[in-house]
Amino acid sequence: MYKLEDLGYLYQDLEPYIDTHTMGLHYNKHAKKYLNTLNQLLLENNFDFSLSLVELAQNIDLYSWNNKDEIIFNLGGVINHNLYFHCMNKKKIEVTGELKNDLIKKYGSIDEFIKEFITVSMRLKGSGYTFLELTPSGLEITNYKNQDSPIFSLNVPLFTIDLWEHAYYINYNYDKRKYLENFFEIADFSVANHLYERIKR
Repeated sequence: MYKLEDLGYLYQDLEPYIDTHTMGLHYNKHAKKYLNTLNQLLLENNFDFSLSLVELAQNIDLYSWNNKDEIIFNLGGVINHNLYFHCMNKKKIEVTGELKNDLIKKYGSIDEFIKEFITVSMRLKGSGYTFLELTPSGLEITNYKNQDSPIFSLNVPLFTIDLWEHAYYINYNYDKRKYLENFFEIADFSVANHLYERIKR
């Protein structure tokens, strides 16, 4: 069965930007619930777990599923949370390499990219995520509702911020903008840098 990926840091390591209690709840309750529900649904469908999570998402329509919508929703929840947790670290890790070059080409500077990311994020109504994704047209900043993900459209999610209220409410209440601004003080672009370099080769 599938497992949540390790955080690589302690719950308290993201203080003061994200508090220990929020991280513990987010990882052990919210994310784990998506995982447990997904595993149970797949077992009920006699799935053999031979594919990675990404492969399953990319090939979801090749199977005949009971409760397909529920499987997709919870699969997105696991994939999105895995990426989100890797997009934070106790020490900020900057954009580098080809990704940095191409973001500067598109947005003028990394600071302008971050401003645009926050602007797009603020447009999201309700729950969801904002992604930096690689599409056939190039790099895009896109909002996805609920647990939808670029992976289901065969785009490549590089970086994301969780905009469900449970990700920030204890710290920030309704001040989503402050959460977004502070997130970039702990943002970790190492996954994005690595993925983009591998794709560009």
